[in-house]
Amino acid sequence: MNISTRVKSRRTEANLGAERDHFDKQQLSSISKAINSTETPVKEKHARRIILGTHREKGAYTFWSYALGFPLAGSSILSWKFCHVLHKILRDGHHNVLQDCMRHHSTVVEVGKLWGNLHDRYGQLVAMYSKMLCTKMEFHNKHAEIPPNLEVTDEVLERTAGTDINNVFQLTVEVFDYMDAELRVAETVMRQLNSTIAITTLTSGQCRLAPLIQVIQDCSQLYHFTVKLLFKLHACLPADTLQGHRERFHDQFHSLKTFFNKARDMVYFKRLIQVPRLPDSPPNFLHAASLAKHVKPVVLMADEEPEQGDDDDDDPEPLIEVSDVPTSSMMQTQPQQVDIFDQAFGPPNGTFDDRDLQIESLKRDLELLRAELEKVKAEAHRYITQLKSQINSLEAELEEQRAQKQRALVENEQLRMELEAMRRRNLEHDSLQTTFFEAEQRAQATEQRYNKLKEKHTELVASHAELLRKSADTVRMLSATQQTQEEVERTKHQLSFEMDRIKQEADMRLEEQKFEMEKLKRELEEKMAEVMRMKANMQTSEMSKEQMNSSMTALQAEKERLMRSVSEKEAELSSLRQSAQLQQTSLQQEREKSSRELGELQGKLQEKVSHEGQLKQKLLDEQFALLQGTITEAENIIQDAVAKLDDPSHIRCTSSPDYLISRAEAALGSVDKVKKGHADYLRNMGDAGGLLRALTQFSHLTADTIINGSATAHMAPTDHADQLTENCKGCATQSLQYLRELKSKTTLQRADPAAVRVIIQKILYLGQELRPKGMDVRQEELGDLVDKEMAATSAAIEEAVRRIDEMMNQARKDTTGIKLEVNERILNSCTDLMMAIRMLIIASTDLQKEIVEGGRGAASIKEFYAKNSRWTEGLISAAKAVGWGATEMVESADKVVLHTGKYEELIVCSHEIAASTAQLVAASKVKADRSSKRLTILQQASRRVNEMAANVVGSTRTGLEHLEEKDTMDFSGLSLIKLKREEMESQVKVLELESQLENERLRLGELRKKHYDLAGVPLEQVSEGNGETSSPSHPGSMSPKPSKPALMKKPTLAQKPNILTKNPFK
Repeated sequence: MNISTRVKSRRTEANLGAERDHFDKQQLSSISKAINSTETPVKEKHARRIILGTHREKGAYTFWSYALGFPLAGSSILSWKFCHVLHKILRDGHHNVLQDCMRHHSTVVEVGKLWGNLHDRYGQLVAMYSKMLCTKMEFHNKHAEIPPNLEVTDEVLERTAGTDINNVFQLTVEVFDYMDAELRVAETVMRQLNSTIAITTLTSGQCRLAPLIQVIQDCSQLYHFTVKLLFKLHACLPADTLQGHRERFHDQFHSLKTFFNKARDMVYFKRLIQVPRLPDSPPNFLHAASLAKHVKPVVLMADEEPEQGDDDDDDPEPLIEVSDVPTSSMMQTQPQQVDIFDQAFGPPNGTFDDRDLQIESLKRDLELLRAELEKVKAEAHRYITQLKSQINSLEAELEEQRAQKQRALVENEQLRMELEAMRRRNLEHDSLQTTFFEAEQRAQATEQRYNKLKEKHTELVASHAELLRKSADTVRMLSATQQTQEEVERTKHQLSFEMDRIKQEADMRLEEQKFEMEKLKRELEEKMAEVMRMKANMQTSEMSKEQMNSSMTALQAEKERLMRSVSEKEAELSSLRQSAQLQQTSLQQEREKSSRELGELQGKLQEKVSHEGQLKQKLLDEQFALLQGTITEAENIIQDAVAKLDDPSHIRCTSSPDYLISRAEAALGSVDKVKKGHADYLRNMGDAGGLLRALTQFSHLTADTIINGSATAHMAPTDHADQLTENCKGCATQSLQYLRELKSKTTLQRADPAAVRVIIQKILYLGQELRPKGMDVRQEELGDLVDKEMAATSAAIEEAVRRIDEMMNQARKDTTGIKLEVNERILNSCTDLMMAIRMLIIASTDLQKEIVEGGRGAASIKEFYAKNSRWTEGLISAAKAVGWGATEMVESADKVVLHTGKYEELIVCSHEIAASTAQLVAASKVKADRSSKRLTILQQASRRVNEMAANVVGSTRTGLEHLEEKDTMDFSGLSLIKLKREEMESQVKVLELESQLENERLRLGELRKKHYDLAGVPLEQVSEGNGETSSPSHPGSMSPKPSKPALMKKPTLAQKPNILTKNPFK
């Protein structure tokens, strides 16, 4: 017995384990097929199996164990379908699903935040959907009486709201927030989709629209909750307090009505759900009778259509019962298979077969049956529509009867409350009568006390008269005897004092009694008036009580009649539902055939969509091929321009700086157009027209700039010519690099013409430097030139700071270790120096304005500058020197970071900047007031610049010491002869370096001497030396040319005429 029980338990455990494994396998299959990255709606059978699994295991543990393993952060479509399945499980799953989902509340929040920060169409939908699901879970977790499917009776809603008006108010706000979250999801989906049939029949559109079915179900219930709660609030609170609630409800009402109307017009929803209709206007909450007109929206779901799928792991269902099929029928199936084979490929011998005629006749019969089937389907659909309309009308009548019942209950409750109030008033009347009797008794007692006081007052008056008589007798006795006079006097005084005292007490008591009497009389009059009012109220209340009793009897009879009507309607509705269910069961087979035909049509639609995608891809490829061809032509144009630079025949070509400036400015404009065309092409890669036109113009203008820059260099000074030629070649290199980036799909996104713009700006700057300076001075006022030079210096400082920041970022990317530390230290010191120079320029500009305002008097600013032309020239020269020094320092720092320059160049540039700032301070101090505060600020800024320049020198030298490799000399393998030879070679190298140092010092002295000579020559002599003649007609507009910074000063050159008669570059 024990052995059999043990074997049976083992078999039971094995069966349970197998069932659990089968359940886990089925759930995993359904979850993986329902939640995937394919842009198709979730199939109902997969979602149904997941929901049934939650009921089987009484929770969502299995679902979450598999769902947490999905890469929700990698696919927005996967996250969207995950939210859809979670919404279905919350609505239709087991009631313990809510608690399991609350444990993973943070996971849903993180998914929403992740996709909300990304610019993805499904990502925005996922963010909204996640917020809605979190709001749903929090609401139902707080109000456990309301299930997540929101299907509760009005009694449950009343019990949840309670009797405390504060709780009702809070619950209304939470329902508003719930509705807002649902509507935001619906509005976001509708905004992304079009309501046409072409969109709603595609799988991509249906994937977005599928979750809105659950949203419609939620919104219809939430709308009903909101109406009920608002009517209850308006019955207890003033209308002004609920003004905000009414406005918020009106906004939600219009949004919900718009959403329902759009959904009702979509083909996708027509075959799945019957969307309810809302009234034309929202309910009037200020009128309590409007509650009877409110009809609860009812959502009807269509019967689920069987879906055709290729699921491999679905449980196969046999089409016929194998056990009932006899052996003879199984033997007959084999010839049918042969017939089908022969029908497809023909008989083996190729002869005519009689079965062809049978096939043709069967086809005709099939066509006739199809036509009849279509008729039957049409009639069935019409009959179903009629039944649904009848059901809707009956449900509407039922809701109206319920509303009338509710209204009757409300009126009954009001009458009951009025009756209670009347009863309370009767009790108050009885208490008032008791009070009236007590007041009468107190009045009688007061009257008795008054009579007693009056008698006592009469006695006092009599005693007073008696005392007066005794006093007269005493007076008479005084005349008789002198001995008793004193006694009589004392007695007299005593009696008069006692009499006055008694009189005062009597008067006071009399006044008090009078006051109390008047007070009691007034109270008595008031009580009598109140008693009269209460008597009148009692009469009216008795009359109203009789009326209320009669109305209560009538209402009770009406209530019984309504209850009978409701029961009859419910019975009729149940019979209609049974008939509709039978009719729908008979149409199940026709629906299966229709679904198969729909699957074939969807397959054809998918083929058409894929073909359209291929055509779009082909268009994109053709546009990109056209772009590559245009870029190839542009590269050829620029390469041809570069080839002309080394052509010997091109050496004789010259061009003017003015024409070079015009070409460079046009090239800068074409760079902006190329950048705009590039951005437009990235937004719409199917149209490359704008980028092609911009590239054509860019290639020609860039080539023209390169050729004209080289031609201008043929007539420029040596240093300017070298820089101009180098920049022209650099422009070609950067342009070709930019075109190569545009030509490749991998680098198309990050292609940027900023480097091309910078080098064209350098060419433009060199062209402006080569223009005749005397002409500039004639064309512009000297004062304007001062402002422009100061502004240009400030701009050069700003550009230098920006470039140093770029070099700092690049150095952090390219270098590490001690090199990165040295580069950061040097670049930080250069940045501090640039900031100090900027403060110096600001202080110099402020001091210059103070000098001009203090010294010009009645003259204008320009006249002041013209009057003090030498001082103005000094300011211009100093400003140019400071700007040039900053630019050179940035160039040197860039070379040092890129390991193509020397650290000594930074030291020299620091010294030059210190000298230039000293020149600017000296030029400003010439006409400044010694006690000026701005002069003090300028001097402090100058000292700050000197400190920062010394800091740059110190940082450079420290970095140089860190980077030098100090090798320890190894003397272990050297003999005496080798050491002597090394010593002689070292002495030779020292002598050579000393000789080179002496020669360089002599050369530096000659260069400085030449610089000072050129800086001291007037502009007229320099112009004559270069072949220019000053115009005598404009002696006043001609001003000396300001000096260039040290080591960069060049005399102005006259424009040379072009040698070639036809210049191809203009």
